[in-house]
Amino acid sequence: MRKSTSMVRCFQCLLVAWSWQLGIAGSNWDHIMDFDQNYRLLWTSTSKDITFEVQSRTQGFVGLGFSRDGTLADSDIVVGWMDDGQAQFQDRHIRAGSDGDPIIDPSQDYTLLSLYQNQTHTVMRFKRNLNTCDNKDDFPITNDTMRVIFMYSKQKPQKGSLALPDPLEAFKGSRSVFLTQRTNQHLLTNEADINILELRNMDVELPESDESLYWCKIFKLDDFHQKHHLIRYEPVFDSSTSVLFLNHMILYECQGLSNELEMLSRRHGQPCFQIKATHCNTVVANWARGSDGFSFPQEAGYPLDSHQATYYLLETHYNNPDYSEPEAEQQVVDNSGLKLYYTQSLRNFDAGVLSVGIDPNWRHIIPPGQEKVVSEGHCIGACTQQSFPQEGINIFAVMTRTHLIGRQVKLRQIRGNEELQPIVHDTNVDPSYQDYRWLPTPVKALPGDSLIAECIYDSSSRKSITLGGMTTREEICLVLTLYYPRQQALTSCHSLPSLPTVLHSLGIQELASGSNPVEISSPPELAGMTLEKRLISYDWANQFENFQYVTRLGSFKPMCWANAMLPVSESIMRDEITGPEIFTVCLPVPLCGKGGWGAILVATNSYGTDGIKEQHRNVSKGTP
Repeated sequence: MRKSTSMVRCFQCLLVAWSWQLGIAGSNWDHIMDFDQNYRLLWTSTSKDITFEVQSRTQGFVGLGFSRDGTLADSDIVVGWMDDGQAQFQDRHIRAGSDGDPIIDPSQDYTLLSLYQNQTHTVMRFKRNLNTCDNKDDFPITNDTMRVIFMYSKQKPQKGSLALPDPLEAFKGSRSVFLTQRTNQHLLTNEADINILELRNMDVELPESDESLYWCKIFKLDDFHQKHHLIRYEPVFDSSTSVLFLNHMILYECQGLSNELEMLSRRHGQPCFQIKATHCNTVVANWARGSDGFSFPQEAGYPLDSHQATYYLLETHYNNPDYSEPEAEQQVVDNSGLKLYYTQSLRNFDAGVLSVGIDPNWRHIIPPGQEKVVSEGHCIGACTQQSFPQEGINIFAVMTRTHLIGRQVKLRQIRGNEELQPIVHDTNVDPSYQDYRWLPTPVKALPGDSLIAECIYDSSSRKSITLGGMTTREEICLVLTLYYPRQQALTSCHSLPSLPTVLHSLGIQELASGSNPVEISSPPELAGMTLEKRLISYDWANQFENFQYVTRLGSFKPMCWANAMLPVSESIMRDEITGPEIFTVCLPVPLCGKGGWGAILVATNSYGTDGIKEQHRNVSKGTP
């Protein structure tokens, strides 16, 4: 556990030097991101508009843009440069299938605030509405994962010309970013006493021929003799090479003082499957690829108290990105981990983490060759009724989790028979960028509310089924929520499709008792076929709609766990139930129309509104 590293100190010095050279106070901006060593983006957003500043180490032209997939095709771009002391600034776009030359928009929807050059940099500050309502040429900035394009060139248009020299060369790439729901980087500036603790892995040999490695290390933190609050955490990378292997790092709080935990804390760590159940299931911190870390709001911090928890488990998921066996000299050893910022000055509330979704298991089936497969994980009202405090909990941040074929994730909230506005809804998920989203206003979840994690996958590129599981080639559907005040009764609120639902979705009526491998006994035309063969040979192309209907309407097993993997209620978890009946759902209406969300009265259940007849519409004010 080291306090700092020379690499981190060096990087911080470079950032300070760069800001000093430009004469810009970083504290004026809510967010700062370095796209590469020559391009920095700063921004601040409101509910209506967003202000950017590009700082690029060039004397040529600079650009910033947005597109659906991070490519130049159908992108919305703004460019600027200095021409003989005069600022040139244009709203442009690139059509799909074109030669890549940005075309000037008929409607100029970006406003230039300043543009200048010094001896080393070009600095361009501008603003725009989140949605310009120029649906033809501009890209709306929403709560989705945004693909942000960055451009800079040593060249600039010839004097008086508007033609950009070699725009394809100027295109340096794209980054996936939350522009509107991103944690403020300056929430720690007013803290009087901040301490730092690093929890690092020790000489982990990274995967060779295996696709994934889950590595677990136990830490003993017995010097928190009084409660402290964790107020920020961030990743600490061992090297630029090891970063390529890191998928996620999760820090769990462990319950109890067992001899096994003490013994494990003295080891360097080991593969997670070699560790028996250790009652380490309460999430403290969760970093996933693409995240810079997370800062808690001023109202809350995660409690660190040796009287409540002494042992913590760091689970690190390494993934061989090429799924290939490297040469011996390419063996990589990693010492990455998490850096924790904590304080003795307690905030008003203890924060907690609640996981909602599908329990990772083979019963979660995603058929191949489909552009849209919908899966749902339920946190049922009976679990929240028994666990949440009477005044409810306040959800202030959310992380959505899928693997490689996840495309959309929504966290739905049901109160009674009414569906409220989604807590989070991302229609453009990037599985390689999974970070906590900062909700501008905490969302209240009351006892009895149902929460549904809805994930949409695109399996069109796969020729065989994808099953639920924790390896990268399997799939998950999880939403992690950060909230206050912390409650101990519920830490994981998942569901799992019931076996009858799975069998029915595959056209199976009954399995043969005691068969090994598992065989089908009915219907007669399938008798004697193994379950595995049915999964592989099923006619997904013609039976997909029936499969989707059955899995979304079928029964499931609630899985509500408290600390130490104790069930919230054994009676609740014994039952197999179906989703809640919903008579009023909340759907978005066009942003450039009246705005807001529409409450639609329907006779349906929790499985969407496809094919239903609209009976009533009541459009509320506000922005989705």
